[in-house]
Amino acid sequence: MTLVMAVAACHRPPDEQQVRNAIAAGAKAAEAVDAGDFDDVISDDFDGNEGAFDRRRLLGLLRLLHLRGEHLNVLLGPVSVEQRGQRYVATFTVTLGSGSSRLLPSHLGVYSVTSAWRREGGDWRCYSARWKRRM
Repeated sequence: MTLVMAVAACHRPPDEQQVRNAIAAGAKAAEAVDAGDFDDVISDDFDGNEGAFDRRRLLGLLRLLHLRGEHLNVLLGPVSVEQRGQRYVATFTVTLGSGSSRLLPSHLGVYSVTSAWRREGGDWRCYSARWKRRM
């Protein structure tokens, strides 16, 4: 019995599920406007929208929202994950909403997202993402 419990405790979800879990954790951190937790899912060299947002700028925006007491509503659509060699590409939709955003009103809406993920240490981190507002 002890051996079974030890083996079960060591079991890690498959890589694809870990990527899905990281996406969900990132959405939860964004909704909580928590730059620290969001930082846990992006790499140090994160590139968003081909240079429009790097890691520092993205985390800075979350910190500013937090300081201003702003709230985000984040709703993830279905997530599709595809393995590409040692990395993964995940596509999904995300809806950003807010009851009182004064800083982001033009950025709220539904987005199509394509994100690229790699293992760093024992965790999967997003190193690149592209998003486009859907009509």
